[in-house]
Amino acid sequence: MNRKFKEGQSHSLHILRRHSRSIWRSCLAPTCLAAACLLLTSTAWAQQSSPPPTQNPAAAAQSPSAAPAWHDFSIAQAIDYAKKNSVVVKNALLDYQIQEQANRATTSQALPQITGSLAFTQYIQVPVTPIPGGFFPGTVAGKTYTVAFALPYTTTASLTLKQVLFDGQVFVGLQARKASLEYYQKREEVTEQLVRVNIYKVYYQLLVAKSQMIQVDANIANQQAQLHSASEMFKNGFSEQLDVDKATVQLSNLQTEKLNLQLGIDNGYLGLKVLLGMPVRDSLRLTDTLTDDMIRDATLSDDYKYTDRREFQLMMVSKSLGEYNVKRYKKAYIPTLNLNAAYQQNQYETKLDFTAPMSWFPASYYGLSLNVPIFDGFFKAANIRQAKLQLQQTENDMDSLKIRIDNDVRQSQIQFSSAIATLDFQKKNMELAQKVYDQTRKKFEQGLGSNTEITTAFADQQTAQYNYFNALYSAVIAKIDYLYAIGKL
Repeated sequence: MNRKFKEGQSHSLHILRRHSRSIWRSCLAPTCLAAACLLLTSTAWAQQSSPPPTQNPAAAAQSPSAAPAWHDFSIAQAIDYAKKNSVVVKNALLDYQIQEQANRATTSQALPQITGSLAFTQYIQVPVTPIPGGFFPGTVAGKTYTVAFALPYTTTASLTLKQVLFDGQVFVGLQARKASLEYYQKREEVTEQLVRVNIYKVYYQLLVAKSQMIQVDANIANQQAQLHSASEMFKNGFSEQLDVDKATVQLSNLQTEKLNLQLGIDNGYLGLKVLLGMPVRDSLRLTDTLTDDMIRDATLSDDYKYTDRREFQLMMVSKSLGEYNVKRYKKAYIPTLNLNAAYQQNQYETKLDFTAPMSWFPASYYGLSLNVPIFDGFFKAANIRQAKLQLQQTENDMDSLKIRIDNDVRQSQIQFSSAIATLDFQKKNMELAQKVYDQTRKKFEQGLGSNTEITTAFADQQTAQYNYFNALYSAVIAKIDYLYAIGKL
């Protein structure tokens, strides 16, 4: 069980990291998710099961960071905490807010664009215009004269207005705003669901491991009593030193098993904190309990809907955006119509004086601009074809996702049914092995049994317990995978 627990931790963390880099690839990735944990340095088991110690105020004042917090979490509380603190969930929410601002930018294209400007020019050399002689009275024919039509100081203040009256691409962009927001909302839901799946798996794996720890502690207590009994019998001459040595080896094996199990539990808690977005220094205790009835409460059924899966919902929105994209490029063939208007105040002076009377002269205009696309070298046709091919890819992905959902559901049903049957069998087998061990131990203590018999019974008991907790672990994961497959987690 401990080996499988660690394998689940490593596999799940890889999935979560890959998901944080690309949510879209996560949607199309296999849905087999395992527990997300990090194999980090272990912490004390007492930190997970007992209240935090009282901190010395003087030491707290010297600490550069805040004092560790204490958390008692049910599975629902753990998920709520992750929604607020998980980095991948927070980034997904930021993506939604970024798209809101992008929608504002799209809306601005349909609103009036008003620009103000102020320009000042001083001519160091005033430009002149040559005119032929004889054109004006007092000039000599055949001679060229220069005349300045500008003054040394020119100032212009203006307001310019541009308003889109008709632009098919802008209007399609406005129509697609709701769908683009929905796309990022669904991405956030997919992210949140993946985090939720991993939290469920790690949380319940830790509960299974804690149950196993309780059993190991009980085995150690029994073996200590067995070692004491063997030692007393050896002192009284009723057994050999070999019997004492065997009991000592068995006790040492149990203590080693406990250490390895404790290491896995400690790493599991650290990995769960990472998933939750919780500081590693904080203390965490799990308040839920795990029973066989909780595992069996899922009802297997073939009545499921593709639309219950968040990935399929995201794909549907993506298809809608693809349709808008095709529509946008088609609208590029339609002429665009814009309104342009401006108001200006111009000053012309021989000296710099903005307040001089009768020196400002107004000017204003308005007009319409109609742009008609005639030929662009098939640029728009290529864009339309490209958008249609991309839309076809999305439709193919939807068909592929349907097949994968069918496979996920069927496979998870088989796994869940098999896991429940195995759990029932291994539970009975463990109870029987315990009964055999207890009876063999009594016979040995009464001098009616051999050391070989009790050693064999002990080995059978350990194997049965190991198989039971593996079956319990597999049943928990199978249930989570099934609920995820039908979109009900």
